[in-house]
Amino acid sequence: MAYVDWMIRAQELSTCNCDWGCPCQFNALPTRGNCRAVVGMRIDEGHFADVRLDGVKVVGMFAWPGAIHEGRGEGLAVIDENATPAQRDAVLKILTGQETEQFATIFSVLAATTEKFHEPLFRPIAFEADAESRTGRFAVAGLVEAMAEPIRNPVTGAPHRARVVLPHGFEYAEAEYASSTTRTSGPIENDWSGRHAHLCTLHLGPHGVIH
Repeated sequence: MAYVDWMIRAQELSTCNCDWGCPCQFNALPTRGNCRAVVGMRIDEGHFADVRLDGVKVVGMFAWPGAIHEGRGEGLAVIDENATPAQRDAVLKILTGQETEQFATIFSVLAATTEKFHEPLFRPIAFEADAESRTGRFAVAGLVEAMAEPIRNPVTGAPHRARVVLPHGFEYAEAEYASSTTRTSGPIENDWSGRHAHLCTLHLGPHGVIH
């Protein structure tokens, strides 16, 4: 099947309600029986056909009553208000798994397991991430505040470093793992600290991770 030519290279900060490491990364069940994820990204380079996506920022909030693969999830996308109408349309098509080989990308997987999509919002998004230092933050005023910091040694308090490589993953090839503090309001509410986060570069196209 032919797909629209698209590609994104983006910095991603992903947080969830599971313990550090996130069982999903190892084909295991979620720590607390359900999965709630809040993710931010900034597209540094990208296109959807002839629409340039450089600089577009996105936040996604998701909730599943059980493990992700069991479905019945709900999701809300927020796209930075500076995105043009064409960029908004293109990004929403990518985020909902359109013009993508089935299950080839994280977006396709999330879309396939989400049965309720709230109307997208277009708001100012603050985003910063540094995978090397395992730090980052993204925020949407009145809606989302998420922060990542290094995992700490429980005895000395020294930063602990953990990196995971997924040669056949559908999200990233390599990610730095960290600790998250996340709060959201609105249709999908969350509030946690000391939970999983990872920082990575997404390099994706219609057939999956680009190596």
